[in-house]
Amino acid sequence: MKHRRFSAHAVDQRNALTPDALTMMDTIARTGSFAAAARELGKVPSALTYSVRQLEDALDVLLFDRRSRQAKLTAAGEELVSEGRRLLAEMDAVANRVRRVSTGWEAQLTIAIDGVINRPTVLELCEAFYALRPPGHEASGPGTRLRLRTEVLAGTWEALISGQADLAVGVPFETAPATGIECQPLGELNFVFAMAPHHPLAALPGPLSDADIVHHRAVAVADSAQRLSPMTVNLLPGQDVLTVPTMQAKIEAQLRGLGCGFLPEPLVCDLVRAGRLVVQSVQRPRRNAKLGYAWRTASVSAPRKAPQGLALQWWLSQLQSPATRRALLQRASGMQGLHTDVE
Repeated sequence: MKHRRFSAHAVDQRNALTPDALTMMDTIARTGSFAAAARELGKVPSALTYSVRQLEDALDVLLFDRRSRQAKLTAAGEELVSEGRRLLAEMDAVANRVRRVSTGWEAQLTIAIDGVINRPTVLELCEAFYALRPPGHEASGPGTRLRLRTEVLAGTWEALISGQADLAVGVPFETAPATGIECQPLGELNFVFAMAPHHPLAALPGPLSDADIVHHRAVAVADSAQRLSPMTVNLLPGQDVLTVPTMQAKIEAQLRGLGCGFLPEPLVCDLVRAGRLVVQSVQRPRRNAKLGYAWRTASVSAPRKAPQGLALQWWLSQLQSPATRRALLQRASGMQGLHTDVE
């Protein structure tokens, strides 16, 4: 029976915390008196006083200090007003997002980005997206929440195939896309074999053979795929390996002389120029990484082609620009000329 009484009381509390009640509390606190709040809300002061007492009874707290002639909030009242304002703002935001979804703008767009992609360029694209003022949303923009996630190698494909991402940038382009996935080329990324100046391989005459390299530890970035078969790139059989979680961690490890390995040239060219990394030529044939971008067009549960949301359409239109694709594969200093279509 106690459980039932507790549940009934909890329901009464929830029923009491209506948008009208929260708005009333906010208005009283903002105007400083019941009379001024009643005028603003179009009510008589006695009706407002009655509503406040009902709210206090439902919550079993005092919201106003009765010893003061003014509408002075108690600590509980201040907390209710503060949280009430947050809830009212969130209600407005939900209503706006629902309205935007009805016009074709997604509530959220998740983009999986490989660790070799230039982050400043991605953030510049985010800035351009937030600056959009489509018809009907001139005041606040499209309202789609962007979520960026970093993946490595096959992890970019897995995020897309599993539905955890709507768009993947930097996928291995030579990998065949799964059913319901469309893929377009992003470009080629040049890798260089590098190590710290004090690393033993830095002093050897090049080009280095696999026999020279195999006796020295390699630094590798772990493939972020959990279910797909992880990819292994440029590692020799029997070679010691230090595995790190990100490309930035790989660069830092090689700067410390903890190992050697291939690094994206655009990300390390400034370090090479400054003498903090040494680039060595190798005997094995060099192959640039061919990268692409991909998006879901259907799902297993809905095999027919799904309509694209307006946010995804905008990002795909940016990726069609050769200047944007180049900038995504360049370092920050090579970002001039990034093309964005801002409406």
